[in-house]
Amino acid sequence: MVRIAGVDVPDRKKAHVALTRIYGIGPALATEILAKAEIDTESPPRMLELSETQVDRIREIVDREYLAEGDLRREVNQNIRRLIEIGSYRGTRHRRGLPAHGQRTRTNARTRKGPRRTVAGRGRRTGGKK
Repeated sequence: MVRIAGVDVPDRKKAHVALTRIYGIGPALATEILAKAEIDTESPPRMLELSETQVDRIREIVDREYLAEGDLRREVNQNIRRLIEIGSYRGTRHRRGLPAHGQRTRTNARTRKGPRRTVAGRGRRTGGKK
């Protein structure tokens, strides 16, 4: 396996797909990186078909020009910590583990809120019998 930006990139996948395994590199950036490394973007080769010099060029471009993997994760975490520290609305939403971008939470926030916790007294009320 080829190692780029601290990530083992799969050998058998096409180069533009394999690069998307790196955090911070999506399909568009992967194609752009291949173009800068002067590798065919129309029918990209598989990673194991690339020569060592081509892999070195890709590695150099990713390291030099793009924030990826550890550095990007660190920057995102620092931004979230800053929001929490200054006490902004988004920071409090992050602290509480709730959606931060205005989504509704009465329903449909299960990814952020986690599994349901049953609360006593909730549910359908049954009317008294006559």
